[in-house]
Amino acid sequence: QSAKAKGRSLQKWVAEKIAEVTGFECGKDCPIEPRPMGQSGTDVRLEEKVLGIFPFSVECKNQEKWSLQSWVEQAKGNTKDGTDWLLVVKRNRTKPIVAMDAEVFFKMIKRGDRDVI
Repeated sequence: QSAKAKGRSLQKWVAEKIAEVTGFECGKDCPIEPRPMGQSGTDVRLEEKVLGIFPFSVECKNQEKWSLQSWVEQAKGNTKDGTDWLLVVKRNRTKPIVAMDAEVFFKMIKRGDRDVI
C-alpha cells in the first residue's frame, strides 16, 4: 500500500507541475487529473486543451528498483496520438527525473522552447 501511495504522490506532484506551466486547473474532474491507480492509460489525464500546450503522454514511476527500458516501453505504449511520451521517475529521498525521446528534446531546444526547460 505504501508503494501505491508513493505512486499516487508522484502523479499528483506531476499533475500540479503541469498545471503550473499550463495555467489549467488540476484535480478531480479538472482539465488535469492524476489517474486513479489501476486504471489503464497515462498516469496523468490531460484534456485536449491542455495537450495543445503540453503535448506529452505522462507515465510516472516512484520505485526503488528501476526498470527504465520496460517503463519507456510502457510509456510509448500509452502515448496518445499527437503527443510524445514522457517518463517521470523517482526514488525515495531523491528529486524526480524526466526521461523522453532525445530527438524530441533536441527539436524543442532547436525551436527555442528554452523556457520549457
